[in-house]
Amino acid sequence: MITTTNTGADPDARGAPPVAEVEDLRVSFGDFEAVRGVTFEVRRGECLALVGESGSGKSVTARSLLGLSGEGARIEANALRLDGTALPARSGDSAWRAIRGARIGLVHQDALVALDPLRPVWREVEDAIRLHSDLGREARRARVLELLARVGLEEPATIARRRSGQLSGGQRQRVLIAAALAGDPELLIADEPTSSVDQAVQAQLITLFETLKADGTTILFITHDLGVVQRLADRVAVMSEGLIVETASTEQLFRQPEHRVTRELLAAQPKSSSGSGSPDAEAPADATPPILEVRGVSKAFRSVGAPPVRAVQEASFRLSRGETLGIVGSSGSGKSTLARIALGLERPDAGSVVFLGEPWTPAPERLRRKRRPKLGYVPQDALSSFDPRRTTGEILADALTAGRSTSARANRAGISAALEQVGLDASIAGLRPLHLSGGQRQRVAIARALAPKPEVLLCDEPVSSLDVTVQAQVLTLIQRLVDELGLACLFISHDLAVVAQLSDRVAVMSHGELVETAPVAELFRAPNHPASRALLEAHKSLEVR
Repeated sequence: MITTTNTGADPDARGAPPVAEVEDLRVSFGDFEAVRGVTFEVRRGECLALVGESGSGKSVTARSLLGLSGEGARIEANALRLDGTALPARSGDSAWRAIRGARIGLVHQDALVALDPLRPVWREVEDAIRLHSDLGREARRARVLELLARVGLEEPATIARRRSGQLSGGQRQRVLIAAALAGDPELLIADEPTSSVDQAVQAQLITLFETLKADGTTILFITHDLGVVQRLADRVAVMSEGLIVETASTEQLFRQPEHRVTRELLAAQPKSSSGSGSPDAEAPADATPPILEVRGVSKAFRSVGAPPVRAVQEASFRLSRGETLGIVGSSGSGKSTLARIALGLERPDAGSVVFLGEPWTPAPERLRRKRRPKLGYVPQDALSSFDPRRTTGEILADALTAGRSTSARANRAGISAALEQVGLDASIAGLRPLHLSGGQRQRVAIARALAPKPEVLLCDEPVSSLDVTVQAQVLTLIQRLVDELGLACLFISHDLAVVAQLSDRVAVMSHGELVETAPVAELFRAPNHPASRALLEAHKSLEVR
């Protein structure tokens, strides 16, 4: 069933003429039909959110309005119109040059990839201005500063001189938005613009998009995050398997979702009130010997001609058997560096780590080798952690044997058991990582981490790159395995709701320091540190209500 609700849209947008019209759009790649007869319109001054799981067709649909559906795409439609004028039929048509950037702006998902790391910011934005105006050099420079200020960048002249690598994630994303606005487009397409930043930056970017919308900008917003949608969008179109299965006003969709896919997306949103531990779980007693203890570690990174960057400063924590400790903080707070120190992959400048009652860091590898299988690791990006030339079975066999010689029969049985443990069929053992979905790859990464039977599982942002329904499945899996196997778990994330769902205690990290550690319920009820309060405020602003 496909459901459409036309009432309840923003009053100012409801009667406005459509800026963009899509009628019966079909996009195919060879024999695969990625978009199967999609119809919608974006009205002047409104924000229409296009939501759905990864692979639902939302990005291909939106990029069809720019002739950028992808190499080898075959596009068919009864109508593709911008302000009542038909868009070019072919992606290679030269007429697109007058449309892309000038009439339709695009904000990419990953600013770090989209921006040239060797060029100063002002050149990136000036290029967009030069393409769509006949302004002279001085006028272009003034326009660059005007755009940077418009997107909320303080000290725009200073930002303009910097390169993308010298900016924070939120600053880089604002620069992309400034470049997309350079041609004063009639429609702004934002493709997952908040998915690669932490919640505090997400909240700031949503405030910026709200300001742009209030100024009259028409926005097509692609996302899988319904918290963002609820705060920003006037209407929502839900996609699944290349179809729009439900369209409704935002208020109507969240109050009374009608399609199964919509209900599943809403149900999969992490809830901050569902911590895995007791609501008022206390910190482990000091008399309980910790399985992993980090004692006052510090780490700074140095480069020629630049002051040292202090990534971790005198951080300490204790992890007990059977406990899940969540470490949460914004991007750049030092979480991943602390994880690498705990894993023994990064040597601290000061402090130490004790694992299973013996020195772990700093210590020579020969003294750690026998204990290393007892410390399992699930990375953020499973794909980059795998050898793409090896099959899933070969990857798991390496983890199962850990250098020991075993029979082929035992290997096959172990691989099947490892896959079954994480809810995967043994048939995927012959597939390479590139042939698996994101959720399957993350499950294989968990299976690999558990294969040597560890006593501690360290998860570093293991679900941040997954859409919300797959994220919920992987979180449930991790929680079940930690409980069944009696593991201690160190769970690192920038998402407070995800951390709360799994953790007994939460440690908040800010500017390299662990500034507050408390039971989950206590942290949500009465956060003490300003960094904790800021994270909680950002989380609440984006939580689905």
